[in-house]
Amino acid sequence: MNPKSSSFPPGAAVALLAFAANSVFCRLALGRAEIDAATFTLLRLLAGAVTLALLCGAQGRAPFRRDVPSAAALFAYAAAFSFAYRELTAGTGALLLFGTVQVTMIGTGLFRGERPGAWEWSGLLVALGGLAWLVSPGLAAPPPLGAGLMALAGVAWGVYSLRGRKLGDPLATTAGNFVWAVPLGLLLFVAAPGRAQVSAAGVTWAVLSGALASGAGYAVWYAALPRLTATRAATLQLTVPVLAALGGVLFLAETLSARLVLASVLVLGGVALAIAGRRRV
Repeated sequence: MNPKSSSFPPGAAVALLAFAANSVFCRLALGRAEIDAATFTLLRLLAGAVTLALLCGAQGRAPFRRDVPSAAALFAYAAAFSFAYRELTAGTGALLLFGTVQVTMIGTGLFRGERPGAWEWSGLLVALGGLAWLVSPGLAAPPPLGAGLMALAGVAWGVYSLRGRKLGDPLATTAGNFVWAVPLGLLLFVAAPGRAQVSAAGVTWAVLSGALASGAGYAVWYAALPRLTATRAATLQLTVPVLAALGGVLFLAETLSARLVLASVLVLGGVALAIAGRRRV
């Protein structure tokens, strides 16, 4: 079997749940003004770095592998993600994020020679149509600034995921990325306008986001990436918005708008079509 032919490698489900948890943790902290976005970003990166460094140390690995482009992409994603979630609900933010991730990764895959089949193309177009409808102007459209920042986060995460498909030792690589992203988070914390706003609850959500949903979750994702094409990795991540939307309803008392529900149906239907089409090849 081709190592990149698996439609759902072991551990991918854990990583996708972690991605959804990040949206919920961020909204719990920022949506309720428990912490400011710059402080949340710094604590999230720091908690991820410490957790992964400890895991590497326990296994006798060096957690300081330097990959500056990946660390910069991780920081750009984390910072834009935090500032965007001051205005977006968990489900809408996740749909915007991973829709943009899909465009970034699939576009890069096409540029590098990957050629999806007709079924995959059909599924991807349906999914992107759902995303386009979500952000189209109207009473239920998300705020432009928040949507733009989340799109920027999606591009950064797409770049980070693409780089992860080429690297070995997922745990040490992810640890190094977090360690080298922390100084950038510190610069953002110092340069951000306004006074830092911190509460015990905000710190708790930031640490959980960094240590569990980010640090551990991203290490698992990096382990799964070598078995996925860029197209498949992008497509699988579009399951996250529905998980995040459900988390928002359960833990944040957010409402499911008709636009979000129907957009999610289109996106997930497109994902299912693309995966089914891949299996037919």
